[in-house]
Amino acid sequence: MAHPALKSDSVAVVTGGASGIGYASAAKFAQMGMRIVIVDLDEGKLEEAAAALREVGSPETMISVTDVSDLEQVLALEAEVATRFGGADILMNNAGVGIRSSCLGPRDAWEKMLNVNLWGAINGCQAFLPGMISRERPGAVINTGSKQGITTPPGNPGYNVSKAALKAFTEALSHELRNTAGANLTAHLLVPGFVHTNMIGAKDKPPSAWTAEQTADFFIDSVDRGDFYVICPDNDVSRDIDEKRISWAAGDIIYNRPALSRWHPDYEKAFADHMSQD
Repeated sequence: MAHPALKSDSVAVVTGGASGIGYASAAKFAQMGMRIVIVDLDEGKLEEAAAALREVGSPETMISVTDVSDLEQVLALEAEVATRFGGADILMNNAGVGIRSSCLGPRDAWEKMLNVNLWGAINGCQAFLPGMISRERPGAVINTGSKQGITTPPGNPGYNVSKAALKAFTEALSHELRNTAGANLTAHLLVPGFVHTNMIGAKDKPPSAWTAEQTADFFIDSVDRGDFYVICPDNDVSRDIDEKRISWAAGDIIYNRPALSRWHPDYEKAFADHMSQD
């Protein structure tokens, strides 16, 4: 069944919308004829992105330089969208940052990632969803998570925590929306694979990476059929590999293995055997 919000008279708000997955998703919405609001911190990139969105079909595009970690700025954005378009129908909380971190510091990296990756999405939902519910129109909220928020690999615990918390928030949001009278909204957790965006710091696309456009196509098809968990593959990792990695991570709790046993030398063979199973 097609998602009823994916239609030409919808208004889509996309944070982190000037580039990467955010821009690619906004472009897909524009091709459907939606009015688009793209939000970012770089006004120059926003202007360029808005011009491109008008070229691909959006009848009207609004840009906003907004820091999603600042609730007052997000509330002001929502008020402007309500005044200009009557409100939003699609909210894509996509803005995110990745900064090197460790469990013992630096603290500013933790605060930045939690403020943008987690609080940015919470701020977006708390600012926009009351109005979206009161509009009584079909709508959707999409929060961009990460596989690192599910399997939590070693290397960047601050990022993992921000995305794991976002996963828990989005799951709770989905439950609340389906139990809120008059809420004709769905929630979805977008979990990209390896995607060639500015965040990975590579000018040329690695062969194993998907493009942002491939990710946007996959996510829109998944939302259209009603998926909550939108687990994207890439050119290196298939759905089957993702499922096995996720099930192993859950098994650490079920079988009382050491934390992150996938990377523990005593479990190297057991993990390899698990991944080789049909």
